[in-house]
Amino acid sequence: MAAPPLLTLQGVGLTFGGTPLLESADLSVAPGERVCLVGRNGSGKSTLLKIAAGLVEPDRGVRFVQPGATIRYLAQEPDMAGHETVLSYVEAGLGPADDAYRARLLVESLGLSGEERPGDLSGGEARRAALARTLAPEPDIVLLDEPTNHLDLPTIEWLEQELKASRSALVLISHDRRFLSNLSRSTTWLDRGRTRRVERGFAEFEAWRDQVYAEEEAERHKLDRKILAEEHWVRYGVTARRKRNVRRMEALQDLRSQRRTARRATGTLAAQASEAEASGTLVMEAKGVSFAYEERPIVEGFSTRIHRGDRVGIVGPNGAGKTTLIKLLTGETAPQEGSVRLGTGLETVALDQHRDSLDPDATLAEALTGGRGDTVMIGGQPKHVVGYLKDFLFSPEQVRTPLRVLSGGERARVMLARALAKPSNLLVLDEPTNDLDLETLDVLEEMLADYAGTILLISHDRDFLDRIATSVIVPEGKGRWLEYAGGYTDMLAQRGADLAREAPAPAAAPARAAKPAAEKAAPAADGRRRLNFNQQHALKTLPGRIETLARQIAAIQEKLADPALFSRDPATFAKFSDGLAAKAAELEAAETEWLELEILREEIG
Repeated sequence: MAAPPLLTLQGVGLTFGGTPLLESADLSVAPGERVCLVGRNGSGKSTLLKIAAGLVEPDRGVRFVQPGATIRYLAQEPDMAGHETVLSYVEAGLGPADDAYRARLLVESLGLSGEERPGDLSGGEARRAALARTLAPEPDIVLLDEPTNHLDLPTIEWLEQELKASRSALVLISHDRRFLSNLSRSTTWLDRGRTRRVERGFAEFEAWRDQVYAEEEAERHKLDRKILAEEHWVRYGVTARRKRNVRRMEALQDLRSQRRTARRATGTLAAQASEAEASGTLVMEAKGVSFAYEERPIVEGFSTRIHRGDRVGIVGPNGAGKTTLIKLLTGETAPQEGSVRLGTGLETVALDQHRDSLDPDATLAEALTGGRGDTVMIGGQPKHVVGYLKDFLFSPEQVRTPLRVLSGGERARVMLARALAKPSNLLVLDEPTNDLDLETLDVLEEMLADYAGTILLISHDRDFLDRIATSVIVPEGKGRWLEYAGGYTDMLAQRGADLAREAPAPAAAPARAAKPAAEKAAPAADGRRRLNFNQQHALKTLPGRIETLARQIAAIQEKLADPALFSRDPATFAKFSDGLAAKAAELEAAETEWLELEILREEIG
């Protein structure tokens, strides 16, 4: 029998202004559940999560929390006012029975000392502090609103493992497909003020959503045909008894009202980059580039050649020097050693991850036109600002809306609209996926796939990198950077390790999650410990298994060493890369098990 829900929202409704934000939204969270909450920007996901956390009072509906159940909520923009240090901020979220040691452990595991002043933190450091405060009490329910924003890849992967090991029920809002797919087991879809739930993880959501849209379109088509048939009867039908006619006319009015009041799915974003004349074949060439800050090497002896049409992803922990590397490659910063040669005819447009360049008091129209007229130049042709904003899913009524009242996702779309309006053949994108909803990400990916120019991309979104990048540049420590063919997954397969080698040490798993690979030896009848049959068999067979796996890995690496394989046969390259990753994981597990059994055998004597 299933456990009763810890948290329930039923029939929740909330209206800001005219159109209801939430009409009849439901949310149910049982012990240990993993629920992802999805929907477009502005659909009310964050508001629904705040209602679940008890921070916002709905106009109608019921909120029920099991007595004694604990809830912790991670906001997109945490408030640290009133706290002198990060540690005091984190410890303030603990309850009387919570372990203060775990708070300090999480702070250190997330790369902070705890003595930092909240006002001095970067966006990524503030998010890590807020995560430590949310997770430290080990609550019954954790509500996470965009937890991966501003985090680097090692921290995102650490967070995944921490949440997988947690007993807490999770409700997640995130634009990171890989993060949602790895953690969710059910999906709640907030669409046009109402929720739908499916007992499947996010990996199966998009196919289900498309099926729902197709069924809605079929129903709408049937309704239109029925209305057309009734209207034909009104015009040309034979008059029958008056009472019957009045009822039929009333039914026709009901059908028309049903079609008029139905909230249709929001239109599709129509992003398109304004492309300049093609650049030269060679876009940029770096030879032996080096750069250091206060004797700390950021880039050391880096060389690369980037050609027209390349999509180069740059990944790594925060502080590794990703932005510095891009500035060196684009000529914005001069190298201290080596040289950078830029190609001819470059027209560069940069999209910064920060929204600081947006004047919060400016209107949507002013942000795109600069306050000059009502038109925007797109591809050399004038376009009315209202029409251009519609392409980015803004309504005509929002044209005079101040930017300060927009959500994070809406501000991200404004930045995107402004950048894509400028002609370019080189796009420099610094975390372009931050705050964008999944549908907007889909369109952005399609636009970048059709873009004829060159792309330099900093991103912590693994799925986005796999779909866009043709090569990935990764820090290897002490200022060394290496370039790998393919996307993020391909890089891991070739590199043989993830980025965690430069990340903070992961938090110690709770005692309940500890599962040693080698079981403890069972005591014999005489009281002495002995290896059981399975352990003895594994100790004999594992060396042969390890040797076989090593040969298989060497064979795959030899095939991947062919520099032309990726461009000649991407499918085969992907197959070999996936196989290499799987074999490497098997080898690591086998070696770990053998080592633990050997240690156990020596302890027994």
